Amino acid sequence: MPELPEVEVTRMGISPHLIGHKVNKVAVYNAKMRWPIPDEIAELSGQVIEKVERRAKYLLLYCSSGIALLHLGMSGKLCVVASHTPRQKHDHFELFLDSNQSLRLNDPRRFGAVLWFHQLKEADQVLAHLGPEPLTDEFDAAYLHQKAQKRQTAIKTFIMDNKVVVGVGNIYANESLFMSGIHPKKPAGKISLKKYQLLVENIKQVLAKAIKQGGTTLKDFTQADGKPGYFAQELMVYGRAGEKCRQCGSELSGLMIAQRATVYCKKCQR
Repeated sequence: MPELPEVEVTRMGISPHLIGHKVNKVAVYNAKMRWPIPDEIAELSGQVIEKVERRAKYLLLYCSSGIALLHLGMSGKLCVVASHTPRQKHDHFELFLDSNQSLRLNDPRRFGAVLWFHQLKEADQVLAHLGPEPLTDEFDAAYLHQKAQKRQTAIKTFIMDNKVVVGVGNIYANESLFMSGIHPKKPAGKISLKKYQLLVENIKQVLAKAIKQGGTTLKDFTQADGKPGYFAQELMVYGRAGEKCRQCGSELSGLMIAQRATVYCKKCQR
């Protein structure tokens, strides 16, 4: 699944091709996504895209008449291609631009979404449940420590809860907890403010680094320019169960937490 860095890299990749350009035509090839693509999405036709923003894993395309909200789901990707490029299998949605380029959504599993809202407050109803962005000042140790009070939830599950903080997906939760020396099953309410300060710093660091390096290489993710990300080669624990810890040399352990693969070091994380 594309995580926050991959979605942010996608935003960065598509923005120069969209902002300031008019949508000449909207094509829906398969409306059966996570939610049906509404007929009103056709209102994008003739509109100039003014800005492209990200909220959690949602992308928002703003124009004068409304906002298109896109989500990549489990396996979706957005690519900018020449408009005459032959369609690929699982291309479900396309914006034809005045630049003779197109923005295409390709999603084999169809868990992605394309929605249309006339006003920001309507879009906010979809986004209202989301916690703060992890790379903003709103997300700090005091906030996370307060949220964790009396919580027996495993810390890994806690920081992956989008109501607590958005975008800390499985890969980056594994990495951040390792960097912070925190066992992934430790109850969130049992962690000190000092440890939360370290954890918040590491969450910000690992996400920022992933964005800078182009997102994690995942089998279902390709950047807007068609090039894969390169962060995966630097992962310390994720996907490395049974291999040696790069910090202490011990064998890394694996387990499932909330049905998500978790890798940690018994010696380094307590």
